[in-house]
Amino acid sequence: MISDPFELEENRLRKEVLRHHAKKVLLQLPEGLKPVGPRLARVIEDAGATAIISADPCYGACDLPLCEAESLGVDLIVHYGHTKMMEKNRFRLPVVYIEAKAKVAVKTAVEKAIGKLKSWTRIGLATTAQHTHMINEAREILSRAGKIVYVGDSDHVKSPGQVLGCDYITARSVSDEVEAFLFVGGGRFHAMGLHLATMKPTVVADPFENRAYSIQADAQKVVKRRWAEISEAREAEEFGVIIGLKLGQCNIEVAYGIKQALEENGKSAALLALREITSTALLQFPTIEAYVNTACPRIALDEPSFSTKPVLTVREAYVVLGKIGWEDLLEHGFI
Repeated sequence: MISDPFELEENRLRKEVLRHHAKKVLLQLPEGLKPVGPRLARVIEDAGATAIISADPCYGACDLPLCEAESLGVDLIVHYGHTKMMEKNRFRLPVVYIEAKAKVAVKTAVEKAIGKLKSWTRIGLATTAQHTHMINEAREILSRAGKIVYVGDSDHVKSPGQVLGCDYITARSVSDEVEAFLFVGGGRFHAMGLHLATMKPTVVADPFENRAYSIQADAQKVVKRRWAEISEAREAEEFGVIIGLKLGQCNIEVAYGIKQALEENGKSAALLALREITSTALLQFPTIEAYVNTACPRIALDEPSFSTKPVLTVREAYVVLGKIGWEDLLEHGFI
């Protein structure tokens, strides 16, 4: 294993601090990169600026700490691990994105995945920002094994085949053409989202652990749990509609629409605005029997013990209301 598995672009970091004439910089990193925060802070300070590391959780490019930056008086945010998600004209401060490209080789993991994909010929290929520069190599390995490879694209993302934790539009764009997907990257989070967005068999090629595995068993458990949550929510009379206050997760109009739809169906609905959506926060409203989350859909899908009461995605709420069928989720996805 490479001792430093990500390209931190320290020279670029230094140049960006100088280019923006920054005097105080807020450094934001996802959980896996937080250990290198002090090292990157030293680079910033060597460039003549004061560095402040955001120690709060960072869930993606949707989670920029703009209010925190303003309260700290910084004049530049440096965000590691993701690509730009929102238009810059929405920002009140300059934001620099550094992707932290992975330096680990994907060859062994992708070759191991071929055996897991033997039942299918038409394969969709997806990955995160950390591995998009290696997607052509993965495509070639699959092609040599006789697979027909599809890589989706979209204006929503920077690179072909790139998926986000909440956005799988590139995969969905080729989903009708493929029999299964191969996700290249570490962990189960994005691979599970890929399956739930497309409802296609999904295999993971993990280059950090040099192994390949299917997530089908875990995915089926999630699907069964979602049916149980929907079934319980059908009996609820009082709903809470969650509005996320993170900049890239704030879907106010969607929340208004869900509230109206619930009330038209004889339900009571209260709008709740939260920055951090936690079980502790939801417990403060004991009369509410079920929730609809209009922020990141993964909050409901990935946390089996997140709440003692049902927490639905927007699409699941429309199943409860009879606007779409359960079969629609099984065919077209939960995200």
